[in-house]
Amino acid sequence: MFDAHCHQHAAAEITPAEYDHRWVLIGRPLVIVGGELTLENTDLTWSSAAKFYEAPFQMKSNGGTLVIDDFGRQRVPPQDLLNRWIVPLERRVDYLALHTGKKIEVPFEQLVVFSTNLDENDLTDQAFLRRMGYRARVEPPTSAAYAEIFRRAASMRGIGCETRILEHVLNKYRVERRQMKGCEPRDLLDRATDLCVFEGRPLHLTPEIIDTAWRNYFGTSHTFAPVAAQDMMIERTLNDPLEL
Repeated sequence: MFDAHCHQHAAAEITPAEYDHRWVLIGRPLVIVGGELTLENTDLTWSSAAKFYEAPFQMKSNGGTLVIDDFGRQRVPPQDLLNRWIVPLERRVDYLALHTGKKIEVPFEQLVVFSTNLDENDLTDQAFLRRMGYRARVEPPTSAAYAEIFRRAASMRGIGCETRILEHVLNKYRVERRQMKGCEPRDLLDRATDLCVFEGRPLHLTPEIIDTAWRNYFGTSHTFAPVAAQDMMIERTLNDPLEL
């Protein structure tokens, strides 16, 4: 059940002096799964060569938090996944199948979070929504919240963020009447960083870099002047040797 990718050893000062060393004391785990999730991932995986089972992700998240990210975009219908968890969410126990066909009961004690940007009514019915408990809608950020997200994302990358740059970014949203999203400061800064690295310049934001990152991120393609392109084609045709 221990997975170094999901679990971290607890600090030595809180580890008991005497305990069953078949077990490992860990901090509360955080397990995140996304679009790669399938029904097979929710059950035990038997290795006939190594003669042991790999625990499913929901078992590894016991005592912590399990996040189902991008719910509804998995390769399996969302109703099938929800039907798989309808009993564990209600009774707090899960049933796993051994390769012999025997079923075993294991705890299902974690906070389960379903994250999606799809309409919940298209994903499940009211019976399952009741079992989910709380539902929270994450609203788009305000201008002030967006600016703070942008500052923090820039600080994490070691990039200075001047007030004029923030005003330039916010003004582009106003001009294009585009809805702000909390993920966009990170993505815009990633593209701005790539531009600076590619051109061998210091990591410093300018309106020109922001404009280039903006056009790249929101899908504005590069265009050429029709006349210049036509002249270039004519010149290339005249200079190319004739093929017989």
